Amino acid sequence: MSEEKNSKEQKFNRVINAGENRYKLPGMFKDWFLDYASYVMLDRAVPYIEDGLKPVQRRILHTLKLNEDGKFHKVAGIVGDTMKYHPHGDASIYDALVSIQQKGLLIDGQGNWGNILTGDKAAAMRYIEAKLSKFALEVVYNPKITEWEYSYDRNNLEPVCLPVKFPLLLAQGTMGIGVGLRVEILPHNFNELIDASIAALRGKEVDIYPDFATGGIADCSKYNGGQRGGRVRVRATITKRDKRTLVIEDIPYGETTRSVIDSIIAANDRGKIKIKKVDDFTAEKA
Repeated sequence: MSEEKNSKEQKFNRVINAGENRYKLPGMFKDWFLDYASYVMLDRAVPYIEDGLKPVQRRILHTLKLNEDGKFHKVAGIVGDTMKYHPHGDASIYDALVSIQQKGLLIDGQGNWGNILTGDKAAAMRYIEAKLSKFALEVVYNPKITEWEYSYDRNNLEPVCLPVKFPLLLAQGTMGIGVGLRVEILPHNFNELIDASIAALRGKEVDIYPDFATGGIADCSKYNGGQRGGRVRVRATITKRDKRTLVIEDIPYGETTRSVIDSIIAANDRGKIKIKKVDDFTAEKA
């Protein structure tokens, strides 16, 4: 028994050669895991508080600024140019670009960019076009005070963070999952953020609460200033048209009409409610 235990300890404590460095297995897990965790959190999953952007989002905006001429450009070309700075492939760039455009602040789009209400996806990158919005050109860039660093292959320079003159992190909201860390910041109302920024610059304390592009009803009584442990309850806005018809006018944040319909059908199947049919007219009114 003792020989078997010693054999296991020897295997666990064996030395791993990594170039000029030598690691014992426990030390390798300790050092390399922390490096990996830090990389995922800082370079992929979690936005910088200074500009509210994840690295892929910042690289997209940097690329759009380099190519800015007032015209729309094919998203496929924008994605290709961004890959000079981003080492994780075209799919993540395309998804991030669509997400930015759908929030309606930084990127103007042309073509079918999907629908955040129905969950319909955007068209393929070769069919849609984009350019920076006037708002982005005004508040996001200032090369004189931008700190630069080399891209992953050291062939190009990219911004460490962009000098955004607006609380973009609160306006757009964000969600990310790193290694042992999860971040979720809810979006806020644009006009309320302007007023809050002015008040903060004057040294006043302000309270602001989330606001959702999909509408719906929100209970922010336990928001806790957006800090850890806070909670927001969201509900759909439902009105009664007649004795046989309920109309859902707004949907909760994070849901789509498809997911809401699925939940209604599931409740009907479990016998909790009785429905005759469900119609979705969202796309027609969007």
